[in-house]
Amino acid sequence: MKAPFSPYLNEIRDPLKKLIDILSGTYAYVSVLSTDSRGFAIRVSQHVRTVEGRTMTTERGTVVRVYRDGLYSEYAFNELDPERISEKAEEIRTALDAQLKLLAQTGTAVYETPPLPDEPLTLLSEMETGSLPEDADFDALIADLAGVSDAACAAGPDVIECQVAAQSTHICKMFFTKQRDLRQSYVYSEAVLAAVAVKDGRSEMAHEGVSGRIGPELFFELSGKVAETVQAAEEMLTAERVEPGEYDIITSPEVTGLIAHEAFGHGVEMDMFVKGRALGADYIGRRVGSDLVTMHEGALCAENVTSYAFDDEGTPAGDVTEIDRGILKTGICDAISAARLGVQPTGNGKRENFEHKVYTRMTNTLFDSGTSSLEEMIASVSHGFLLKGMQSGMEDPKHWGIQCMIERGYEIRDGKLTGRVMAPILMTGYVPDLLGSVSMVSADRQVFGNGGCGKGHKEWVKVADGGPVLKAKARLG
Repeated sequence: MKAPFSPYLNEIRDPLKKLIDILSGTYAYVSVLSTDSRGFAIRVSQHVRTVEGRTMTTERGTVVRVYRDGLYSEYAFNELDPERISEKAEEIRTALDAQLKLLAQTGTAVYETPPLPDEPLTLLSEMETGSLPEDADFDALIADLAGVSDAACAAGPDVIECQVAAQSTHICKMFFTKQRDLRQSYVYSEAVLAAVAVKDGRSEMAHEGVSGRIGPELFFELSGKVAETVQAAEEMLTAERVEPGEYDIITSPEVTGLIAHEAFGHGVEMDMFVKGRALGADYIGRRVGSDLVTMHEGALCAENVTSYAFDDEGTPAGDVTEIDRGILKTGICDAISAARLGVQPTGNGKRENFEHKVYTRMTNTLFDSGTSSLEEMIASVSHGFLLKGMQSGMEDPKHWGIQCMIERGYEIRDGKLTGRVMAPILMTGYVPDLLGSVSMVSADRQVFGNGGCGKGHKEWVKVADGGPVLKAKARLG
């Protein structure tokens, strides 16, 4: 079925077009983004079962962006009376004029920006989904997820708890200018199970997840993750600490995705180029990885939780080749950063919600596939580790340092897994060194969309990342 577009947004569509017409008499550029996104989140454990009527991305509201005399201003609201559009326009003018006066009074330096282009474009995208969050049978979903929790606790002798978190959101967004009329509707869902094992006073937790641009039917896939999650939790009970040093590493697809996100995610977000805060700006056209490294970023390069038709500035979704066989080709950017840099926007302008500003943000970030197999990689390692399970990561775009927390590592000696497990593992390095050491890439790849990414004042948005299995070198500790 197709995810139907919001009736509420359709009701306010013509009034908002009238608002644009009125404001266009004062401002050289006017855009409107309206959102109406609904969803739910379920949490189940051995002790708790809850349902909430919201997720990270549920929202309803409108933000108006205007341009005059080299400056952009915005005004957000969540109430609109279609019979009082003229009054709303005056309210917006008054508020925006107050912003400009404050800038003048405080002597704040202004970064003058050209007006955004406004080429004609009309689009209605209602994407396919199996079901809708608003039609969900909560009793049936809770019963199924409780069954997953029970199965995990029964599957391992030391597992005492299994927490399950699942959410599904129906996203509807509408973007207007004088020339643009864009509407989109899609559903994404995600779910994670975390098994907790305890033995001899030691506790460990392992987790696995599923995500996709589909409805709550996705949750039923979690049962297929129970065995590997429980096995990982049990293995970590006897895990050792890795001896710090540089090793050959083999990264599972979720760890590959963490590297993609941290190494060339924030580092090539071009609003950081405008501010002089990213080393990547100096490396366009230069080598940053081995010939085996090709990386894509964009809402169209994969289908997962952040695969949309257009971004929050009305730019159509894209598929950007950031790295082509080791050469950094370009970054990604929102529309205003693109105008300041004299480049084309890439469809990566995203807001946490209608009340927050636009930043350049990632969508799907992933390495391309190669031709090697996992077995070939393991056989080629004299001493190193197979890394699995991502926990968190951070980077320094100014100096290209990277730090990734990995859930566990499996020792390899003389081309064979020894059975020794290390946990947790901290992986650090300099991005060009890490990517330059990539020597093998597997033929398959996966994409993961659980969780979110923070930036600025910790604005959170959905992202997805992944890729194939990689062989490289990195410092572990």
